[in-house]
Amino acid sequence: MKRALISVSDKTGVVEFARGLSALGFEIISTGGTYNTLQEAGVDVRKVADITGFPEILDGRVKTLHPRIHGGILARRTADHLAQLAEHDITAIDLVAVNLYPFRQTIAKPGVTLEEAIENIDIGGPSMVRSAAKNHADVIVVVKPERYGDILKALQDNGNIDLSFRRQLALEAFGHTAAYDAMISNYLAGITDTPFPDNFVLAGEKVYELRYGENPHQKACFYRDMSSSAGLPDARQLNGKELSYNNIIDTQAAWQLVKEFEQPACVIIKHTNPCGTAVADTVEEAYDRAFGADPVSAYGGIIAFNRELDEKTARKVAEPFMEVIIAPSYAPQALEILQAKKNLRLLELPLNYNQDVQVRTVEGGLAVQDSDLEELDINALQVVAGPQPGEAVMADLLFAWKVVKHVKSNAIVLADNQVTLGVGAGQMNRIGSAKIALEQAGDKARGAVLASDAYFPFKDTVELAAQYGITAIIQPGGSVRDEESIQACQAHNITMIFTGVRHFKH
Repeated sequence: MKRALISVSDKTGVVEFARGLSALGFEIISTGGTYNTLQEAGVDVRKVADITGFPEILDGRVKTLHPRIHGGILARRTADHLAQLAEHDITAIDLVAVNLYPFRQTIAKPGVTLEEAIENIDIGGPSMVRSAAKNHADVIVVVKPERYGDILKALQDNGNIDLSFRRQLALEAFGHTAAYDAMISNYLAGITDTPFPDNFVLAGEKVYELRYGENPHQKACFYRDMSSSAGLPDARQLNGKELSYNNIIDTQAAWQLVKEFEQPACVIIKHTNPCGTAVADTVEEAYDRAFGADPVSAYGGIIAFNRELDEKTARKVAEPFMEVIIAPSYAPQALEILQAKKNLRLLELPLNYNQDVQVRTVEGGLAVQDSDLEELDINALQVVAGPQPGEAVMADLLFAWKVVKHVKSNAIVLADNQVTLGVGAGQMNRIGSAKIALEQAGDKARGAVLASDAYFPFKDTVELAAQYGITAIIQPGGSVRDEESIQACQAHNITMIFTGVRHFKH
């Protein structure tokens, strides 16, 4: 008789699976809660403790760590190994169905204690999974409840499972334990204030495969970071087809920027850069102003709101072609209007989340950094040239500063009345970005403000800004030629403020 060991935290489908195995002639052995679930359902099941001859001890910390379990799992079906099993009165285990304690769900609970987290670190489970996955040529290992049906069908049809399927199951098993260990490692890194441990590990859970990546010839997939509490993969999609790779990247850029503002705000993104950003008293007005900032570029873009989307705004948003809308919530009437556009992707996501670290890949490595969450200290600002800014000018400067933080370097942003007028992004020199932003704004630049994500290496940007009538500039300062820019501002009566903070975005 074949033997199956079943010990699962997620008990979805486990009763039906165990019944199917019993019908195929498997003896079922189990532990703790799984044993009780199967017994109550009328499944013929034996306790692991009856197999080992040793009770569960230490509040369940030790159940399956025993040679009669691991010997049965790890034994190859060779004459030598089978003889050793017989010598020590060990029965081979042919199937291991195990999934692990809910560590991620535990640490996501508000107010969870370290003791609670520690007690949800599974020891016996990963050991059995790894043992079975190592010996997958002889042992079927299953960690996903959705695999139960496939396994039963293969056993019913063929009496066994072919090697290619066994290897796929082993891959899933090692991925399961690796992700589990990564979650624990990242949790401990967080509570010990060790953001960059000696071994930086990532755990990703597949959300869905994408049709393609940045371009049609590139394969791509969307994963959820299993070490994070929430984020874009957790957004509720209320309409439209699945997000594309580019949709995901652009939506993240829009969401990061719109969360910067306390007032009702709207951000429209194209190719990760904001083509229109505005704040106002209502989301409707914020949308009107953001879209009006650059309606040509807004076509086919991503729209983000930091307030519930209401019916009046939804009617306007539904008119042009847009790829994605993301907001913390939607009024019922707004949702009805927008869902009439079957290809428009609608995402709903709470605002209260910021990514702690950012990870970029390079060939053969990872570049990891803290997220740029630095808040501007208003009291540390230095007015180094020109008149003291009034309340309205200062509001525009602070608005432009928030936007320029989210524009690809070299970055220049023009704003007036808390709406963007021109955005210069990703140029190889700063004056090039300034030219793009100023030319885009044209006559509207007169009386507007300018923000730069990094210092001016030369005074040329100030001179160009003066030609367009810019009244105030905000920039980090710190160039060896700062004095030249200061003097140019003085000559043109332009206010210049140093923040002391740089916001490169590569």
